[in-house]
Amino acid sequence: MWGGGSYMGSITVTRLYEKLSTRLGKDTAEDLTSYICGEIKEGLEDKTKILATKQEISELALAHKQDIGELRVEMKQDKAEMVKWMFVFWIGQVAATFAIVIAFMKK
Repeated sequence: MWGGGSYMGSITVTRLYEKLSTRLGKDTAEDLTSYICGEIKEGLEDKTKILATKQEISELALAHKQDIGELRVEMKQDKAEMVKWMFVFWIGQVAATFAIVIAFMKK
């Protein structure tokens, strides 16, 4: 039937069937143990579908490292661009302040 496999932890399917058949009858015990085994197998299959393998995890880790590296490069470029525009702003401010001081000195 199920080969006496241990799907139930400490009790085998065969032993469960034997215990149930004495109280519930052979047909009911067989149906019940078949149902339990099916549910357990289905639950395990569902869980194995969502588990990631070690290879998938290392591929994701490598992809994240590459993404982080690219992000760092972009941040350095953005920082350089921002510093450039800060100098342009400062030069404009100095020129405006200097023009205001000269305008007041002429009066």
